Amino acid sequence: MDEINFRQLRLREETAPIRARILEKLAGLPWDGLRFKHNIPGLSLYRIVAPAGPFASVSDPMVSVIIKGSKRVHVAQRTLVYDESCYFLSAVGLPMTAHVCDAKEGEPYVAASLRLDLEKLRRIIADHDIHAAAAPEGSLVGVAVGTATPELFDAFLRLISLADAPTDIPFLAHHIHNEILYRLLTGAQGAQLRRFALVGTNSNRVAKAIAWLKENYARPLRVEELAEIANMGVSTLHHHFRAMTAMSPLQFQKHLRLHHARELMLSEQLDAATAASRVGYESPTQFSREYRRAFGHPPLRDIKALLNSGNSTGRETID
Repeated sequence: MDEINFRQLRLREETAPIRARILEKLAGLPWDGLRFKHNIPGLSLYRIVAPAGPFASVSDPMVSVIIKGSKRVHVAQRTLVYDESCYFLSAVGLPMTAHVCDAKEGEPYVAASLRLDLEKLRRIIADHDIHAAAAPEGSLVGVAVGTATPELFDAFLRLISLADAPTDIPFLAHHIHNEILYRLLTGAQGAQLRRFALVGTNSNRVAKAIAWLKENYARPLRVEELAEIANMGVSTLHHHFRAMTAMSPLQFQKHLRLHHARELMLSEQLDAATAASRVGYESPTQFSREYRRAFGHPPLRDIKALLNSGNSTGRETID
């Protein structure tokens, strides 16, 4: 067994008692299919009883922990795999596709995700003068997989347990959310999160460009206009945008369009040509070609497979 696998095994053993308590707590909650919507804003819980996917999404900034099972996430040209020993951090909403790997009846995949409050993040950095270690060489700024410690799982346990004490949520949820942010900031991936959150940094400027693209993905893209929004030169924007997302702005826009078109075809039963036009494509042929490249099948076959699978999770976003 190599060092990385040994370290992951040890982490799973260390966190096993806490994760078992979380599973006990979740067993008593009123699930709505695969998801439980907690009273705490931004906290979502998921339970899946069979390998599933692909789940295509453009997520908000969030942190996700797996209580049981494992997942494979494709972001741009990269594939990240994580399980109970890791957390998944998205500092900026990126188009991604995920597969749940380990799940079955009696041993379901169970996960929790928490939307990150970036204003809280900035206050913690400023108030406590937190300086994280340098980011790993060659890492993406926008996403990361880090070590899920017993302390992090314990904070999630206490946050989830507030379902039993809703009157405590207004006071305690705020403090536990802050604790989770602190754990992330002081961990191995803290530099990436800190760099993204601080106003005035290149990462924050790129985040403004990303936010604009997410709101205006169907519009024709002028990179010069996007650079003005980010208050950066065009070449500087390209460099830092690719460092954060592993894509150029045009590639990012294309992924946004494809993900939204897929959702339109699933939720509104639109045909491929109408969905393509709705998200900004002028050529149905180009749309079909790029859709197949992104999702593995042409639009009609992909949507039919999802609708005929008998598995409604094909329409869900699993963080």
